[in-house]
Amino acid sequence: MNNQQTQTNYPALYTLIVVFFFWGFIAAGNSVFIPFCKNYFHLDQFQSQLIDFAFYSAYYIGALLLFIFGTIGGKDLVGKWGYKRSIVYGLLFSALGAAAMIVAVEVNVYTGMLIGLFIVALGFSLQQTAANSFAVLLGDPKTGASRVNLGGGINSLGTTIGPLIVGFALFGTFETISDAEIANLPLNKVVYLYIGVGLLFILAAGLFHFSKKVPPGYNLEDMEPANKARTTLITMTILLLCAFIPVFTSYKSETALHILDLKEQAALSNDQGLLAQIKELTHGLEIKRMFWLLGALAVVVGGLLFAYKSASKKPEGWGALKYPQLVLGMLALFVYVGIEVAIGSNLGELLTLDEFGNLQSSQITPYVSMYWGGMMIGRWAGAIAAFDFSTSKKKILTIIVPLIAFTIIIGVNSLAGFDMSVLYYFIVCVALQILAFFISKDKPVRTLIIFGTFGLLAMITGLLTSGTIAIYSFLAGGLACSIMWGSIFSLSIVGLGKYTEQGSGFLVMMILGGGIIPPIQGKLSDIIGIHNSYIVPVIGFLYIIVFAIMVRKFLTKQGIDIDGIEAEGGH
Repeated sequence: MNNQQTQTNYPALYTLIVVFFFWGFIAAGNSVFIPFCKNYFHLDQFQSQLIDFAFYSAYYIGALLLFIFGTIGGKDLVGKWGYKRSIVYGLLFSALGAAAMIVAVEVNVYTGMLIGLFIVALGFSLQQTAANSFAVLLGDPKTGASRVNLGGGINSLGTTIGPLIVGFALFGTFETISDAEIANLPLNKVVYLYIGVGLLFILAAGLFHFSKKVPPGYNLEDMEPANKARTTLITMTILLLCAFIPVFTSYKSETALHILDLKEQAALSNDQGLLAQIKELTHGLEIKRMFWLLGALAVVVGGLLFAYKSASKKPEGWGALKYPQLVLGMLALFVYVGIEVAIGSNLGELLTLDEFGNLQSSQITPYVSMYWGGMMIGRWAGAIAAFDFSTSKKKILTIIVPLIAFTIIIGVNSLAGFDMSVLYYFIVCVALQILAFFISKDKPVRTLIIFGTFGLLAMITGLLTSGTIAIYSFLAGGLACSIMWGSIFSLSIVGLGKYTEQGSGFLVMMILGGGIIPPIQGKLSDIIGIHNSYIVPVIGFLYIIVFAIMVRKFLTKQGIDIDGIEAEGGH
């Protein structure tokens, strides 16, 4: 690798930060896009969640392809291309995805939109693989964490603003539009949005490519071999495809078409016998779909456990997967990203229930903004530890920074014309998060246990209540998830030595959780209702707590000081 500099390259850093903003902007905007598409294209909850499936599975596919080609060639592709060129390639690929989205919107095809989002996220996968390492390279390695955390903070600002901009592009106004009217809305503003986004991708790529102040960032070290890990991951991917295909094809099956015919007949005759038959056939079909989706989940969990068990007996050929903290961490990151996305993506449907306010899709934007804004609140507060402040200043900032972030979220939504009075008292949840930070004391294991418990109690409260208390509880999931990426990441790669880079790549693959867990919750909601489907994040937070307890045991056995581990920046 080229020599690292001691002075921060600020022009390059500011250009890089724009890329972090894009990730958050598009990802959080999907939470508004999902309920819109559900009403516009007349989808069920699972079908609407395919937006997450397309977006987050692209991260997995991108990271997997980089790993496969890297192990075949013996060199890390991103390091071989250079971090600068890799980010340029990623931005141009995302611009291609934006163009695909424009075409899909123009021809009004939902599947085309999914393909467009997949291509955008495939570019993000390449950008993200390079960006964190690149941020460390742009100055003194000792202050690398602060630059990554700054990127994470800007990413979270994107998650706060994204729902507002996407909401305006979809609905064209901040006035209430009923869900029944959505199907008649023109999509020209979505075209304008993606023209703008695509041009920004190209502009950012140009800034990177032509800037002489941005170093190439080569890393020509040999890639550690891991043939067994490669074979296992390829097998998992094929099995995942085999699990999802029957679900997709079931929507055009004889049973599904027969149900549609019966619904048309029932609409004309209101025959109770037909309605009972429809209910019975639909339930059976939904159970079959759920079986295959749970099979996809079993493939991921089973594949990782198989890798861990096999590597513990004979570690040769498994690469980084021979470390138990990494395998458990991959599963933890899969679960964390999955529940983080699932809570936000299913929020729009939850808010349509009478006991949750009976809101229209055009009214959910401030709630989605507050949920993803919870990420910003937590990450801004978490970033304080990366700076060289005195202990007393850190304590003061740990109180002030979350309150400032909360005020910004309220402010930007109010400026957009939304009545935020219903969310003023959410500051109580922010106060609980501040308390959790003080108890955690910047220690990753303790942080995961405390914030995992915070999320678990919030989800249980949301399940057992309704109205404002339940809404606040589910929104608090964003506060709980906000610092988990860094804690899970740092605990998973500590002690990996020469396998650290490879382990980081495996962890990025587990963003796949955002593509599998939200559709599972979506299908569960089709069966037991959207409110009850929030049992999914309850199970997720439980595993994260278990992971923290187990990883402490494994790291202690390896003689690693867990209290000395510093958290990596947010994704």
